[in-house]
Amino acid sequence: MIPGDGIGKDVIPEAVKVVQASGAAVEFTPFDWGADRYLADKTTVPPDGFAMLARDFDAILVGAFGDPRVPSNIHAKKILLGMRSKMDLYANVRPVRLLDASLCPLKGIEPKDVDFVVMRENTEGVYGDLGGVFKQGTADEIAIQEDVNTRKGVERIIRYAFEYCAANAKYNGSPRKRVLMCDKSNAMTHAGGLWQRVFKEVGAEFPKIEKQHMYVDALAMQMVRDPRGFDVIVTNNMFGDILTDLAAALQGGLGMAASGNLHPGKTSMFEPVHGSAPPLAGKNVANPFGAILTAAMMLAHLGMSAEARKIEAVVLSALDEKKMTSDIGGALGTHQVGDWVAERVAR
Repeated sequence: MIPGDGIGKDVIPEAVKVVQASGAAVEFTPFDWGADRYLADKTTVPPDGFAMLARDFDAILVGAFGDPRVPSNIHAKKILLGMRSKMDLYANVRPVRLLDASLCPLKGIEPKDVDFVVMRENTEGVYGDLGGVFKQGTADEIAIQEDVNTRKGVERIIRYAFEYCAANAKYNGSPRKRVLMCDKSNAMTHAGGLWQRVFKEVGAEFPKIEKQHMYVDALAMQMVRDPRGFDVIVTNNMFGDILTDLAAALQGGLGMAASGNLHPGKTSMFEPVHGSAPPLAGKNVANPFGAILTAAMMLAHLGMSAEARKIEAVVLSALDEKKMTSDIGGALGTHQVGDWVAERVAR
């Protein structure tokens, strides 16, 4: 358990409280990696940190990183992006599920209309930090940021998307039927060409699954115009980051969004989608549902599906009874929401 910075320290304890109330056989070990530790002794991650996590733990529950006292955010980069790349957590899985119609800003949209998953490639793309700056600070400054796409990286995330679609139903029990690959291959022809070829080749192995393709700008428009019809979306690192923040608005905001950073068969990491939100930290106002639903996602990954479903059901009840924070129309604080959910999960 790594609460990290800002509201991560507020919401992760609530998620842990709920997991413990569920009776799930999970033992938590806290780590103090974050801005406070970095400012104290300049430690981002201990030398054997990632190897230790992979060796000694089944899963990692993370809060958020980012603190204005560290303007470079070097600790966030070394911890979060480092964990994704060093532990090869190549599949960023972000479920987009509307739990209550009142939370969606679109007219006429019901929970049954928003139930899809975005598979974001998590280790490559422009987030690989390849490139550099030449003549920095001058009128001739040049900044280059490389977008790196490997055959291996593209193929495994696309294959995971098809396998997930084949093996997982929607929350109402109906099967998922289609995988949509999103790119910008009309402009980014080299990377887009690779994604197009691999999508076609891997898709041929799954004849019962419908294949779709959209350019990222068209997909963003369709997502806010009418999100019905999406099942599984697979895309690159940057597009996946942007699209899932947009998709979170369909759920009620970033405070409702859960995610997992997975490498099937290996230690994986789970984190709510929202950031550290320093202005809200320590004020008992942050929405803990994203963290609680992330913890439920982690339990399901660990094979504790009954406990995960119970937590999700209680969160639905909390929304129905307006036991929530002010950002989504409630009047409770972070800790009070956590207490309410934990008490009912324990019943």
